[in-house]
Amino acid sequence: MDALSTILKSVKLEGAVFYNADFSSPWCVRTPPSMQAAPYLSSEPRHVIIYHLVTHGRAYANLENGPRISLEAGDIVVFPHGDAHFLGNGREVEVRDHGQLLQEVLAQGLKLARFGGGGEPTRFVCGYLMCDPRLSKAFLGGLPPIFKVNIGQDKTGQWLGNSIRYSVEQAAELNAGSEIVLAKLSEALFVETLRRFVEALPPGQTGWLAGARDPEVGSALALVHRQPSDPWTIAELAKRVGVSRSVLAERFHHFLGVPPMAYLTRWRLQLGAQLLASTSRSVAQIAVEVGYESEPAFNRAFKREFGSPPARFRKESRSPVPQPN
Repeated sequence: MDALSTILKSVKLEGAVFYNADFSSPWCVRTPPSMQAAPYLSSEPRHVIIYHLVTHGRAYANLENGPRISLEAGDIVVFPHGDAHFLGNGREVEVRDHGQLLQEVLAQGLKLARFGGGGEPTRFVCGYLMCDPRLSKAFLGGLPPIFKVNIGQDKTGQWLGNSIRYSVEQAAELNAGSEIVLAKLSEALFVETLRRFVEALPPGQTGWLAGARDPEVGSALALVHRQPSDPWTIAELAKRVGVSRSVLAERFHHFLGVPPMAYLTRWRLQLGAQLLASTSRSVAQIAVEVGYESEPAFNRAFKREFGSPPARFRKESRSPVPQPN
């Protein structure tokens, strides 16, 4: 799982809790695609992951036109690609569309929101995590549009759930430092949720997350993500992992569908794109930082991957994100 920890550091995960709810059945709300909320949350292009943690009672969640997933206290339901979805409990009622009330919902802060028909109560907190849209593709690509994990069945999960509930109450009372604490707890909650999801993957699963769980492939992923600029060869990588070149190549291709060196090349270029968009370093400096021996070699590889040279890519990527009215 070291590979997962390493890539989560590089994607610059930023978490926060944005909604604190006490709803009574029957009720149903629609959460819009996270891309609608993104401009309210950051002036930079960011991918937004949405989650809901049920702290009391029960509910259901479903994608638009998708089957319902039942939720109970201790369940966290995650929408890693930011799809629009519904939450509710009880008989069919008129849907409250948060897409039409987005500014109002986000301005609510963590003041307790109450809604519903006065029946069975459900309490939950909602949060989001922002990450780099390019660097996060590696691990997000292996996640379904919706999944749930229960964190209420052991001490670690219970501590996280209790800490978030307490911190939400403190933040609602405007206590100093509460938002920072909640941001860190939100990030920890997501990492713990992702770790449990990966551990529960079936044995025959492939993809980045399954590869990160595999001892040999996970070790190789951790090495190239931790030290992407090192002069890696398949021989050196296999030696560090402790297997033959053929075994590493076969297992890597089995899980990720590409050879180790092709994966490394793509990751270096994604890092280069992120640095071009977020820093003022020269193209030559970035080329060296991501493992290229010369600026021309980096330019050629970058254009093949992204369709434009680094200088033009930088200019286009710095166009301001349209802000909501």
